[in-house]
Amino acid sequence: MPRVSILMPCYNAATTLPAALSSLAEQTLADFEIVVIDDGSQDETPAVLAAWERQDARLKVLKQPHGGIIPALNFGLDACQAPYIARMDADDRSAPHRLASQLAFLQTHPDVSVVGCLVSAFPAESVRGGFRVYLDWLNGLVTDAEIRREIFVESPLPHPSVMFRADPVRSAGGYLDLGWAEDYDLWLRLYQRGCRFGKVPEVLLAWREHPQRLTRVDPRYSLENFLRAKAFYLADGPLAGRDAVLIWGAGMIGRRISKYLLRQGQPLQAFIDIDPKKIGRTRRGVPVLDPQALPDVWQTYQRPVLLAAVGARGARQLIRSRLNELGLVEGQDWWSVA
Repeated sequence: MPRVSILMPCYNAATTLPAALSSLAEQTLADFEIVVIDDGSQDETPAVLAAWERQDARLKVLKQPHGGIIPALNFGLDACQAPYIARMDADDRSAPHRLASQLAFLQTHPDVSVVGCLVSAFPAESVRGGFRVYLDWLNGLVTDAEIRREIFVESPLPHPSVMFRADPVRSAGGYLDLGWAEDYDLWLRLYQRGCRFGKVPEVLLAWREHPQRLTRVDPRYSLENFLRAKAFYLADGPLAGRDAVLIWGAGMIGRRISKYLLRQGQPLQAFIDIDPKKIGRTRRGVPVLDPQALPDVWQTYQRPVLLAAVGARGARQLIRSRLNELGLVEGQDWWSVA
């Protein structure tokens, strides 16, 4: 049995596969298998894989009719033999010590189920400003506490950057198709189960940015579907059994997340906002209140919860400071969402 299985789905990836596989061939950890799922490719991908299979016995190629990434991931997950599984995409590149570093992290942190790493993006000319902001946010979340604190803001772990223990992922049901991003869905399910996360604080993955990346073209990765996922798991976890949901932020983000929370039957009671043009009005049939009203409103309910839904840069930290002053505990009384 290999120490690590690398799970790599691919579809029409002939131009990028050689670089991805070369980065794995250069790993300082040699005891691994590469489980590649050819998802019905119509280009030269099968020929590229056949050539690599002849020269590296660690490569195991599985084939299926084109069905998309979720069936491919589950097909490969079932075939992985090792207790540790590293994800990798067919268009990215891993640093030579990536597998060794992540395996060492999991072995020295037996309470952690998923370990990621810091990531860089390439080619530089394709990396847009918004993606750079996202990378800065991602790379600023390293510890389990930081990842859990912001898990309802965005997906805190780039899928191709992680290594995870096979057992908790399989116990959670593997990858599910619920109409939104399959990797974010998996992190949220593991979060609900109390699993812990971490990152090796080094750049170990070069993440390829291009217009045809799934996150750009697949509707499951749209903003609306991310909001649906967040509302679903908020309702199933932090908001379960609450008698009042308060949303700090009556702007676009607050309005959007409130729509999906109401569809989940959540007891939205008020918005909190600092904009005098919004205070005193209503959103979704509930009042928009000044932050000074929050302590009194909070005392009105037995089990209230607050969601900080403000996207302006720096606003989240200001809200965090204000709520800390009120004695509200992040991850218990309130969560950040976006």
